[in-house]
Amino acid sequence: MTAPAELPLNVEVEGVSQLRASGADFLLLDCREQNEYDVAHIDGATLLPMSQLMARAAEIEPHKQRHIVVHCHHGGRSLKVAHWLRQQGFTQVQNMAGGIDAWSERIDPQVPKY
Repeated sequence: MTAPAELPLNVEVEGVSQLRASGADFLLLDCREQNEYDVAHIDGATLLPMSQLMARAAEIEPHKQRHIVVHCHHGGRSLKVAHWLRQQGFTQVQNMAGGIDAWSERIDPQVPKY
């Protein structure tokens, strides 16, 4: 059995939208803070703030072999989280380029911009 091919580090919001529409099994991880999530979020996303990631890493350990897409506001924090998770052995992690801002702009204008 061969190992799964490594996913590109970044995925565009259109690609994430296609994953959702196809019913693909993946974890959409929101690494913003609670107050940001309260203003705007993508339905079905799991909130795990970057500031709490190391302390709460055990919560996502069961998803270690699963496809994970991390997002934040514009893509900077989520890129750091994606790198960190890959260093911890999460091999199927991607950063949603442009973050929820790009999601609101290009996928779902009902998601408020802030």
